[in-house]
Amino acid sequence: MPRRVSPCGYTLVELLVVIAIIAVLIGLLLPAVQKVREAAARLTCGNNAKQLALAAHQYHDVRDHLPAGVNVIIGSSEQFPAMSWRVALLPYLEQGAVWAEVEANYRADPVPFLPRHEPTRVRVLSVLTCPTDPRQQQAWVIDGAANSHSTFLGVAGIAVGDRTGALYYRSRVGLVRVSDGTSNTLLFGERPPTADLDYGWWYAGIGQDGRGDLDSHLAVRATNLRLLRKYGYDACPNGPYPFVPGRVDNYCSAFHFWSLHPGGANFAFCDGSVRFLRYSADGRCGSSATRPTPCCPPWPPAPAARSSPATTDPPGGGWGKPLAMFRTTADGRGSVPCPCPGRGL
Repeated sequence: MPRRVSPCGYTLVELLVVIAIIAVLIGLLLPAVQKVREAAARLTCGNNAKQLALAAHQYHDVRDHLPAGVNVIIGSSEQFPAMSWRVALLPYLEQGAVWAEVEANYRADPVPFLPRHEPTRVRVLSVLTCPTDPRQQQAWVIDGAANSHSTFLGVAGIAVGDRTGALYYRSRVGLVRVSDGTSNTLLFGERPPTADLDYGWWYAGIGQDGRGDLDSHLAVRATNLRLLRKYGYDACPNGPYPFVPGRVDNYCSAFHFWSLHPGGANFAFCDGSVRFLRYSADGRCGSSATRPTPCCPPWPPAPAARSSPATTDPPGGGWGKPLAMFRTTADGRGSVPCPCPGRGL
């Protein structure tokens, strides 16, 4: 009697079982892979912040103060008008060739938004970016000008213009003046470029107030000054804005620190350390954003204020004294330091 030969292959039921098992395994592995990728991106972002923080300390070692959050804007004798603090750190980031380009650009044309500067503006410097945001990995043409962006903005203080942070308009903050302790005071943090990519240029910027706010630095309780007159921003609340999650397509996310990392953002402190702060630490951001408490009202002053910070440089370059704020004199012709009780000024 001939032997019966079993047919080769799998039955439909067996095939379906195998497919189901593979689908379950993929479902289990994909979230793990995504978490590993995010962890790697967050680590890279933190390492970039660490390099910037160390570069800021090297800058301080040479000049006895941190770089200005942004230099005086166009129309002055400033050698590098509107240049951001990130550019000032280039020589300490092993980017000497790019810094040489910057110097040549400004010698040829002091306005950094004109075509002479464009070949440098479009450079994508990975140390200034975060890999979680693909928009930062290429240059963009905005309002006819090509630019690249950065995810790191200096911490200017609590409110717009109060000049109590480490990096703000024409700042020259020495670490010896950080009386709350360098390990407790924020230096810079993450805030991705704005929804229209108009703010967050790495090279230069004038921001919403003409003094770099939203572009090179940001207050931890920033407000919408409603000076932009642009689609999207006018619809945003006045603020102040807390440390909360944001979105790349939300114009209002321009007014607060946030990141594309789940749960929080990387911040560098004045001691050179980098820490991942969770959104639940919003209150800590407020207390860590300042050096000494300001002695004068923030800029712009309230309408009823009897004194206000000087809007022009006081004689002798007084803005270089980080422990004193300035107010206009009674005759409106000059400015004097606001005395800080107990600080000898």
